[in-house]
Amino acid sequence: MTTSLGEEFARGIAAKDHDRVRELLHPQLDFRAMTPRKVWEADAPEDVIGALSQWFDDSDIIEHIDVIETDAFADRERVGYRFRIRNGDGNHVVEQQAYFSERDGKIGWMRIMCSGFRPVD
Repeated sequence: MTTSLGEEFARGIAAKDHDRVRELLHPQLDFRAMTPRKVWEADAPEDVIGALSQWFDDSDIIEHIDVIETDAFADRERVGYRFRIRNGDGNHVVEQQAYFSERDGKIGWMRIMCSGFRPVD
């Protein structure tokens, strides 16, 4: 069984494996993301890694991947993922939906929408 680029991307984020995420991103990347408080833009993998480090910082412990869903349509792929996170503010769930296109076997175009950290009991 093989995994998609999208699933690998989600698993890399959950593991905070920035080297793996970097490997999945094309050097000439077109990246945009929207979190509850900011719109992010990047044109290089290092900028995405910088954003991920702010979205999920050292105090955010990603304890579990609840869901990873992948799909493809037309010339795009989609990956949706939901993480259980614990930090100093308690327990949270975060969901992101990402649409992307492949370029030379890597993610070359990507758009992400994030739910933000939602508290759970």
